[in-house]
Amino acid sequence: MPSEESWQSKCTLLSLDNWLMLSDFTISSIWTSAIIPLFNTNLNFLPLTNFDIPIYNPLWHSESFQEEALDLILMANISVFVCFITLVFCFATGSVAKKEDGGIYELRKGDFSAKFTKWGAAIVSVVLPDKNGKLADVVLGYDSTKEYKNDTTNFGAIVGRVANRIGGAQFTLNGTHYKLVANDGKNMLHGGPKGFGKVAWRVSKYEKGGHSPYIMFSYHSLDGEEGFPGDLIATVTYMLVGDYQLIVTMKAKALNKATPVNLAQHAYWNLGGHTSGDILSNEIQIFGSHITPVDKELIPTGKIVPVKGTPYDFLKPCTIGSKINKLPSGFDINYVLDDTAPNKVGLAAMVHHKKSGRMLELYTNAPGLQFYTSNSLKDVKGKGGFVYQAHAALCLETQGFPDSVNHPNFPSQIVTPGKSYHHSMLFKFSIRA
Repeated sequence: MPSEESWQSKCTLLSLDNWLMLSDFTISSIWTSAIIPLFNTNLNFLPLTNFDIPIYNPLWHSESFQEEALDLILMANISVFVCFITLVFCFATGSVAKKEDGGIYELRKGDFSAKFTKWGAAIVSVVLPDKNGKLADVVLGYDSTKEYKNDTTNFGAIVGRVANRIGGAQFTLNGTHYKLVANDGKNMLHGGPKGFGKVAWRVSKYEKGGHSPYIMFSYHSLDGEEGFPGDLIATVTYMLVGDYQLIVTMKAKALNKATPVNLAQHAYWNLGGHTSGDILSNEIQIFGSHITPVDKELIPTGKIVPVKGTPYDFLKPCTIGSKINKLPSGFDINYVLDDTAPNKVGLAAMVHHKKSGRMLELYTNAPGLQFYTSNSLKDVKGKGGFVYQAHAALCLETQGFPDSVNHPNFPSQIVTPGKSYHHSMLFKFSIRA
């Protein structure tokens, strides 16, 4: 029979700590699920210390039993090693979501890059060159996830369960009246005080590099959350494709009750760079010949009216500054897009910043586009300590019509169990002299 000393030396050679040298990697779950079941309960092994293989037990008095135990231990170690190598491979190739520094996740394709945070599934930055090859970040935002948690602007966030406003923070669906949580006077804005832009999403998939790098966030919204009916699973995928193109795909499934769903991407764009000042010199064209006018609380009246002859007419390209003074504080209105449908992606808007040469084309399958000129920004300290003021950016939020739950003549945003919500956006950047 081997001595206690020789037995311990053999087991020591098999110690996970000695030959795997794991760091920041918890193996307890692997031990519990993969190793312990290999042993018969009659082995009477001792409690584990620092995840080492069980040390000598005097009850193990049979030499053949000890040899069999050693074989099992060796097999168990090999199993753990294989699992460990598999996980290392997955992390190295990006198949498993990795937490980047400060909770920020980056996608990169050449000199085109974008960063995201799981807080609100928000776009943190989009960096691309100008006509001289100089890189700049064209999205307003913050430096840390902590600042996003305290944000009141919805910088870069996915907003919902229902984006934009719901009048009176209430609606009736299938004979049931739902009272929501108001956060904009007596109305609801962007899903309420704890809407989708105010919660942590889960990183489901993450491919940092390659031909089409992407990241997918997911969020389970519970029945009754902010007053909305039914459980809802929502996902958003950001993907870099082609030459300077960002695809945003928002999906949702109602699990057990019919519910309104209207997700929007709330990035604040400044093609001159987020530190370049206001966007009044930007030239914009919006492919929407009608708008849904609003009352003094910015709730749609239910009418759909043409833009021709009004300050909202951007059917032909013109600068934002040439029309913004005709309105009390700036643009904040939903356009009825002319060339989109649920199964058709059409051109919604084009923006050109002449000084940098940067051009943005936006395509979508959504029926509406909220054009907002960041009228409410005031002394907001952003990335690098730069302070953002009113009109420092423009928002192009493709969406269903605001308050559609209270206007039967608007396209329905109701999603029933078994049906899916699908909202696509394509941001196509280029250079035009």
